[in-house]
Amino acid sequence: MSERQAPHTSHNASTATSASGGVPPEGLAPDESAGPAQAAPATTPVGHAGTRVEVRERGAWTVDGFLALLAALVLLVLAGLVLSIAVRAGLSNDPVPPAPIVGTVLLVLLAGLVLSSLTVVQPGQTQVVQFFGRYVGTARRTGLLMTVPLSTKRRVSVRVNNFETSALKVNDFDGNPVEIAAIVVWQVADTAKAVFAVEDHPNFIRVQSEAALRHVATTHPYDDPDGSGTSLRGSTDVVSAQLAQEVAERVAVAGLEIVEVRISHLAYAPEIAGAMLQRQQAGAIIAARSRIVEGAVGMVELALARLEEGAVVELDDERKAAMVSNLLVVLCGDQKTTPIVNAGSLYA
Repeated sequence: MSERQAPHTSHNASTATSASGGVPPEGLAPDESAGPAQAAPATTPVGHAGTRVEVRERGAWTVDGFLALLAALVLLVLAGLVLSIAVRAGLSNDPVPPAPIVGTVLLVLLAGLVLSSLTVVQPGQTQVVQFFGRYVGTARRTGLLMTVPLSTKRRVSVRVNNFETSALKVNDFDGNPVEIAAIVVWQVADTAKAVFAVEDHPNFIRVQSEAALRHVATTHPYDDPDGSGTSLRGSTDVVSAQLAQEVAERVAVAGLEIVEVRISHLAYAPEIAGAMLQRQQAGAIIAARSRIVEGAVGMVELALARLEEGAVVELDDERKAAMVSNLLVVLCGDQKTTPIVNAGSLYA
């Protein structure tokens, strides 16, 4: 009784360990405990263990297609010769032997088999080859090629592509709504992942790029007046590098490579654009006034020093204060000043 129950108990323990992904039971090798889940080649989780076995690109078996085309023509010529033998026998009222007919059919089928394996690969294109649903490799060599017969070929472009995301409205680090868009330059690096890991890799990279753009835009303020940190407007290169890195991490599962990411549109949202423009104008006016005052003070200091150096006139503190006030009004005023000439004595 115990001998009949022992195998059943071992099977249950092995199934539980495989489902939980834990350590295999004692007495079984790791391959035996995992079962067929680890050996099945697929791009999606299979088996009870939930392990993911990714299909990576590898080279497909190929031969020069012109040689295969020549071989198919030779087979067709041989089929014609064999068929002519059967026709001659029929015209001479002799019994037609079955061998020529069978040979003709076999030669035609063999020629069709060779022709079915031919494929054309253009520059910048590849052919992903599947044999009854199983991935057998990718043909990257250009020209007329012969690959595995009775296989299906799927064309995948490895040229550099680019697209511009739509203008997204997001909140920056300070909570201000901004509109931002980016240009993403990408290409397929692994054709097997691009075909089997995702459903539609061009649409996949578009969605992931917009998601990465939203995330990066929320981690930086639109503008940094102090210039002490990074901002979307003032640190474009830094933000673009972070955006390219995040997009690359998101699309790596699809075998895609990011060449470059650049911000193409950046602006405040229309509802706050007027207020932010006034704030920017105020900041520009304050900065301009600061430069004007700094220059005016330097000119006043220079004027007083030249007057004292040349002993042109001696001014007491009160007259110096009045002169400084007049010069600052003239130099810092927005409107053109009109001087008043005093025709009387220096001191009333």
